[in-house]
Amino acid sequence: MRKLIIATLLLLAPVALLASETAHLEHADVDLHDQASLQRGAKYFANYCMGCHSLQYMRYNRMAEDLGIDEVTLRENLLFGDAKPGDLMTNAMRPEDGLKWFGVVPPDLTLVTRWRTPDWVYTYLKSFYLDDTRPYGVNNVLFPLVGMPHVLGDLQGKQEAEMGPPHEEGGEPVIEGVRLVEEGSLSPKEYDAMVRDITAFLTYAGEPFQLERQRLGTYVLLFLGVLFILAYLLKKEFWKDIH
Repeated sequence: MRKLIIATLLLLAPVALLASETAHLEHADVDLHDQASLQRGAKYFANYCMGCHSLQYMRYNRMAEDLGIDEVTLRENLLFGDAKPGDLMTNAMRPEDGLKWFGVVPPDLTLVTRWRTPDWVYTYLKSFYLDDTRPYGVNNVLFPLVGMPHVLGDLQGKQEAEMGPPHEEGGEPVIEGVRLVEEGSLSPKEYDAMVRDITAFLTYAGEPFQLERQRLGTYVLLFLGVLFILAYLLKKEFWKDIH
């Protein structure tokens, strides 16, 4: 019995950790049916994120086809260097360079919204704050001591941490959130919309077949519903003379 209890606790530990990590996430409210949002997200990702992060399981032409991006626009705005439409969406950064510059190899983001959830990504991109103790002068409420610089900082502006009350037992006060102290080139509403577009695009990249899967699932359920009605009528016909 004791072994069973220990095994159960070990199985539930990741769930408890995830629950605590996602306790204060903002709702991303992404809409995968909004093709314009996905197109903007692809543009923002290519311009601001792809220098360090890749989408190694996604091809440019597959992404363009799904998002309604013609080849001319793809070549002019989303392909850099000698990249071709059929190539995977990788970058030229060597792992050893990323380790040297950031202290960690920048991760591939193809599955980040499936690993973390869209709400986590959305909140993370809004949670950077000024911290002089960090190499790039910023920290993140959701990901403390993150090695990533705030590449969208000029757009969002400068934020400071909001400290909660100190614990009764003593110790350092806990950071409860952030507040904007200097607005960037975008208004808070515009920045939120931009981050939502990036999150929507990464949500699509994590499962490009998601909308098609949902559409097929609806047809399957309708087929099963019709089949159930036919089976019920057949059952009534077989059993109508049995009392």
